[in-house]
Amino acid sequence: MNNEERPVIIVKKKGGHVGHHGGSWKVAYADFVTAMMAFFLVMWILGLNQDTRKAIAAYFNDPMGMMRSHAGGRNPIGLGRESSSQPSIMKSQAALLQEEKEAEGERFKIAKEALEAKIRKLPEFKQFQQYIDINVTTEGLRVELLDGVQSLFFETGSAVTKKRTEDLLRMIAKELAALPNPIILEGHTDAQPFARGNAGYSNWELSSDRANAARRIMAPILAHNQIVEVRGYADRRLRNPENPMHFSNRRISILVQYSPRTTSAAAREVGPENVHNMLSPPPPNIRPPSGKEGIPEPSPKPEHH
Repeated sequence: MNNEERPVIIVKKKGGHVGHHGGSWKVAYADFVTAMMAFFLVMWILGLNQDTRKAIAAYFNDPMGMMRSHAGGRNPIGLGRESSSQPSIMKSQAALLQEEKEAEGERFKIAKEALEAKIRKLPEFKQFQQYIDINVTTEGLRVELLDGVQSLFFETGSAVTKKRTEDLLRMIAKELAALPNPIILEGHTDAQPFARGNAGYSNWELSSDRANAARRIMAPILAHNQIVEVRGYADRRLRNPENPMHFSNRRISILVQYSPRTTSAAAREVGPENVHNMLSPPPPNIRPPSGKEGIPEPSPKPEHH
């Protein structure tokens, strides 16, 4: 028989399902969902206060009795909000930042008291007590060296510091070095136009140079890069705006800021429209020198800067 004459055999296989695999995966998935629900219930209960957890336990022990004892539509389980005075253990980020800011404020108060005590105690600084103003403001801890009728901390009309100014700034820097907060140095003048030196040198340059002179003295004592800004305001932020020529407008301000975390949180809390008011300088607190504490009353004619 020739090869061409061989019959062609075609084998056809009928397709079909190999067999039902069952619904075991559904059981496993249901167990997983149940376990997750139980986990989240446990986490929710842990976030409630003790009284609320006791109320939940009482409900499951005797549901009908619990509901009868709280008839009238009142929720027997306050969920930690309605009747309990104990706060939830799960605090929001805003609450944590507020607590952090309050803790910083307490540290500022301690530093303020320590500075005031040293100024009173040390004889070389006691005479400057009425010329140093220390306050805790919305910005942070502010230390201001206020000028007198005659220049107390700098040579008249210049940014050259006096020896007692350098000693005072070093003492302040040692106290502030214990704080981790950023520091800003500000220079301020009165509204008297600057009439000395080179042409083009004005109160802007003088206030900036005086603030920078304070930076050079304090920076080696403070932490690395703790001073974050040096500002010169000239007469744009007067301490006594009703009397722009008043000598108390001439000053150096050392501002220990709240940490950036708490400052940004406060800005979000008060809203963008009130950020400027929050960061504005404190209201004037004028204490004109009276010639006491060992500093003689100078002549009534004020010196320039």
